[in-house]
Amino acid sequence: MKNRSMQEPTFLILTALAAGPQHGYGIITDVLEISGERVRLRAGTLYAALDRLQGERLIETDHEEVVDGRARRYYRLTAEGAARLSAEAERLRRNADTAAARLRRGPAARPSLGGAS
Repeated sequence: MKNRSMQEPTFLILTALAAGPQHGYGIITDVLEISGERVRLRAGTLYAALDRLQGERLIETDHEEVVDGRARRYYRLTAEGAARLSAEAERLRRNADTAAARLRRGPAARPSLGGAS
C-alpha cells in the first residue's frame, strides 16, 4: 500500500495537517485554500477520510476541546504520515519535472509512434 499514489483529497488533508494540528472545519477551509478552491470537502467525506487515515496511522488525535457546548477534535500528522506525504510530494515533483522537460523539448524531439500524418 505504501507504493500506491495518494488520491488528491488525501494529499491535501495531509498537507493541511503538515502545518500543525487542526479541527475538521479548519481542515476543510485549508484544503479549499491549498487547492485554489478546486477541492471542496464535505463533512461526511472528510470524517470518513480522517477515520481511514487514523487507521493507517498517518494521523492521530491531538486533543479535544468544547466550543459552544460541542466537542471539537483536533488532528495532527504522525511521523509516518509526514514520511508518506514527503514521499508523495517527491513522486509528484518527479512527474511534473518529467512533463515540463518533455514539453520544453517539444513534439519534434519525440519519435512518432504511428504512420505519417
